[in-house]
Amino acid sequence: MKLLDKEVLYLDNHLLVIDKPPLLLTLPTSEVIDSVLTRGQAWIKEKFEKPGNVFLHPVHRLDRVASGIVVCARTSKSLSRLNEQIREGQWHKLYRLRYEGELPSLKGTLRHFLEKNDYHTKVVEEGLGQEAILNYRQLKPGIAEVELVTGRYHQIRAQFAAIGCPICGDYKYGATTKAISPGIDLCHVRLEFLHPVTKVPLIITTQQQ
Repeated sequence: MKLLDKEVLYLDNHLLVIDKPPLLLTLPTSEVIDSVLTRGQAWIKEKFEKPGNVFLHPVHRLDRVASGIVVCARTSKSLSRLNEQIREGQWHKLYRLRYEGELPSLKGTLRHFLEKNDYHTKVVEEGLGQEAILNYRQLKPGIAEVELVTGRYHQIRAQFAAIGCPICGDYKYGATTKAISPGIDLCHVRLEFLHPVTKVPLIITTQQQ
């Protein structure tokens, strides 16, 4: 499979931002080569007729079963600066999801402690795992927006499951309702951050609304 032009949300000499479809890996593995990285490299190589290897590095990962925005750095300088922004909490991510059950309130904050083990995350007692915080807002029954405060492995999936509202299609975390799209009904729909070189504020939105 190739990266489609319509899946490119932003492009310049420093960045390539991709609208990842569900069931595509962010990075290749020893078993599966097809990924955001390999598709992005092939797309740049073909578009700009670049000889040799293409420098491209996803700055963050998105679960294979989820979809939406993935930012890739096209230079080592951009990669370093974007990693620093993430460490300093300067990125503002917004996700949209379909969930089962009923939220405890129309909007609120979830705070848990999470422990990762064998490609799964579970909620544990305070002090036994990493603190995980997110803010949520119900858009309508069964659909919510989530703003991540921390970025933990499978954070949204584990925290929504912990309150009895697993994401539709997320059978690993106890869902029984089928997702509308392939994978699970979780999409990274909006990202605000500073351009690593120009420092201009960027707002990226997905077409998968």
